[in-house]
Amino acid sequence: MIRLENVSKSFFLHGEERIIAQNVNVVFPTGVSVAMLGRNGTGKSTLLSMIGGTSAPTAGRILSDGTISWPVGFAGSFNNELTGAQNVRFIARVYGVDSEEMVDFVGDFAEIGQQYHEPVRTYSSGMRSRLAFGLSMGVRFDCYLVDEVTSAGDARFRKKSLQIFTDRMGKSGAIFVSHGMETVRRFCTAGAVLEQGQLTYYDDIEEAIAVHHHNLHVAENAVYDDD
Repeated sequence: MIRLENVSKSFFLHGEERIIAQNVNVVFPTGVSVAMLGRNGTGKSTLLSMIGGTSAPTAGRILSDGTISWPVGFAGSFNNELTGAQNVRFIARVYGVDSEEMVDFVGDFAEIGQQYHEPVRTYSSGMRSRLAFGLSMGVRFDCYLVDEVTSAGDARFRKKSLQIFTDRMGKSGAIFVSHGMETVRRFCTAGAVLEQGQLTYYDDIEEAIAVHHHNLHVAENAVYDDD
């Protein structure tokens, strides 16, 4: 369970206050995959980072009785001077996972060969992506955070990634930020729509998608009316 209690988040951009969340009270149930939907620029990724603990709310608090992942496939926190294997070993120790098993698992999964033992700064973007996705799957979490994750590699590698990710979703919950409704429908049974600082939870994913599409339609008409 992840509970948002009176959560507010705002910041100033070019001298104007931008409100991401305003007194939000929402519960994400344990073991449920939830799509976080909203128009571009509403702050979905910011809200996801607050849930993941990498960004603090302006007010309120976020509570959880389980483990929460970093965004799946995120490669921005690698130490570029360490090798891929050293980065994996460090994360394993932080999360209390057997480091040797983790190093073996990620090495086999990422399929980057000898480069696994070279500094990450020498990696191509595709290699970093494969390493990051393998690392995300190497730690078991109660809830996975997914922000428009893409898997690098050929069709075979993407299929392998999808298979292991589907397996993880069968045993854990998730919060998805995605503009792809096909992906949302495949993995999510519930939805939460962010609009004008308010987050509304829906047990039915189709209802959440319908509300999201309505908000898009209203916003498009408002632009036309202004013109």
